[in-house]
Amino acid sequence: MKSDIEIAQGVKPLHIKNIAEKIGIESDELEYYGNNKAKIPLSHISETKVDKSNLILVTAITPTPAGEGKTTVSIGLSDGLNKIGKKSVVVLREPSLGPVFGIKGGAAGGGYSQVIPMEDINLHFTGDFAAIEKANNLLSALIDNNFHSKSHSLQIDPRTVIWKRAIDMNDRSLRNIVAALGGKTGGIPHETGFNITAASEVMAILCLSHDLNDLKERLGNIYIGDTYDNKPVFARDLNAEGSMAILLKDAIKPNLVQTLEGNPAILHGGPFANIAQGTNSIIATKMGMSHSDYVVTEAGFGADLGAEKFFNIKCREAEISPKAVVLVATIRALKYHGGRPLKELNVTDSEAVKRGVVNMEKHIDTIKSFGLPMVVALNRFYADSEEEIKAVEESCKKQNVRFEVSDGFAKGGEGTMALAEKVTQAASECKTTFTPTYELNDDVMTKIQKISSTIYGAKSVIFSNKAKKQLKHIRKMGYCDMPICMAKTQKSLSDDEKLLGRPENFDINIREFEIAAGAGFIIPIAGIILRMPGLPEVPAAAKMDIDKDGNIKGLS
Repeated sequence: MKSDIEIAQGVKPLHIKNIAEKIGIESDELEYYGNNKAKIPLSHISETKVDKSNLILVTAITPTPAGEGKTTVSIGLSDGLNKIGKKSVVVLREPSLGPVFGIKGGAAGGGYSQVIPMEDINLHFTGDFAAIEKANNLLSALIDNNFHSKSHSLQIDPRTVIWKRAIDMNDRSLRNIVAALGGKTGGIPHETGFNITAASEVMAILCLSHDLNDLKERLGNIYIGDTYDNKPVFARDLNAEGSMAILLKDAIKPNLVQTLEGNPAILHGGPFANIAQGTNSIIATKMGMSHSDYVVTEAGFGADLGAEKFFNIKCREAEISPKAVVLVATIRALKYHGGRPLKELNVTDSEAVKRGVVNMEKHIDTIKSFGLPMVVALNRFYADSEEEIKAVEESCKKQNVRFEVSDGFAKGGEGTMALAEKVTQAASECKTTFTPTYELNDDVMTKIQKISSTIYGAKSVIFSNKAKKQLKHIRKMGYCDMPICMAKTQKSLSDDEKLLGRPENFDINIREFEIAAGAGFIIPIAGIILRMPGLPEVPAAAKMDIDKDGNIKGLS
């Protein structure tokens, strides 16, 4: 079979103005980035139309390190919906360069369920990540400049500064550094570091903002650290929000591209789900809902991370609610949770699948806790046997949940038409909005305990002394009514990545807290969570190349 990039390069894309016409946007209203991609002005959001659209959330079971194909299923499902006569738009996150060149590869889908131009999307695209990175680092520069300012000093204590620089690359050597060496002209030496751009609070802010004014206000609310006399310092105290917003004036507009089948796709933002909210922007989702009857969107990693945050953070802020949820499962992931080694996941083993379905069943329980109809979509891989697929279907029957095989990777929209039919049936049954996991006025500890027990299945939550001390600071600052954005490993329902399947009788250990006052949520950190990934022993970058004519090879 052809590689993803060979498939993508074999399709001649429609001019982006023709894609815009399909969703009722005039060609002269677009901001063009060549013939195949464009930005859509924010004026095209209609709250009235948003209320009438069917939002479909795609989430997944606990994934293997390579991912289970949520993006592929999302794109295929949207193509399938269009094939059965529904007007559908898929709304996704933009890929981060770090994973593209690391272990996971790109995030433009796979096989015959991709968005194009695949190379552009996976690389620099329309420059949104670069703008976020620059806005992040502008604030860093303003903070460092204020350290040794004489006339405008805020008396910031460098030891309390939590703000780090950002770069969109997996570079473990930048996690923790000492900056400002080289004498007086270099500034005041201090410890700092870099986060990957997807982990920057600026990314989270962009994706939760409603418009440019809201964006600017949120940027001003970023908590930097404290003064020497223990007073909090915010980005607005440095008058940083205006200049940061200038750098983001184009990045705030969502990007229009297309699927391989010429259907509209909107891509915008890219926060990770293990350390941030893990979903595209409110603006992009509402843009899609303003121009289609069905919007298919995804939330990162498993339902314990992306879906939980999609509901409790994004849906609350945007005042939207999905009509149905699609839970993506794969035979290989179920075998992995059933004890099969990672290198042997292509070996037929229905018994391992039967052992591993407990992981899927916990995620089914999680989605049921939100009170919405759902469909389990088995993302088919070439090595899947009928016996293994049957084992998954039987589990879904016992859980009284709809089940369908998604064959979008091999067949595009044609391979997801049956899934599309079941999703529309599920959406038609939805008569209510989602039920949140916690109330915003719950105590912070109570919120975390509710997430840990309801979503993860944990026995209890243990807070370190450092976390308890930081929680007092959070209460003093008046942030207790904010939603919770848990930072936890994506590899397990617990905070221990080695506990596969459906762990029982485990504790969630909250090591410390971070405050994302601009984004508007509190981040409890469970276990060791890296905001700057490293490259694998053989990174994807080592397999990529470009020829003399500019043709790219090895990108996936």
